[in-house]
Amino acid sequence: MENVTLERLQSLFLRELAVIVNKDRKVVGQMYFNITEVKITKDLSFATIYYTILSDKEEDLDIAKNILNQFNKQIRQELSQKIRNIRKMPELKFKYDEALAYGNKIDKIIKELNTTKNE
Repeated sequence: MENVTLERLQSLFLRELAVIVNKDRKVVGQMYFNITEVKITKDLSFATIYYTILSDKEEDLDIAKNILNQFNKQIRQELSQKIRNIRKMPELKFKYDEALAYGNKIDKIIKELNTTKNE
């Protein structure tokens, strides 16, 4: 599979997964998942799905991880019904995207430094 096609497939996965994971899964505390990126291996064996949630509390992160793991097979099945033009559906691996949390942490540190500098 050439890179352009793989990139298109990743983009398609991202769009479809954003809908699928939020459709029926607002189970615990109306949790909303933001799918930030999808990386699929060239042999289509695995798709790593990066996500964030609207909380950075450790317990919420654990709940989110458990929800995605619990519904993994169902999510994969729904995805395969939406995307029919690939020879095999990759195994899905969900991974929390720490980039946003890291950026917020850096932003907070900079604001604190500016506040103490101005005092």
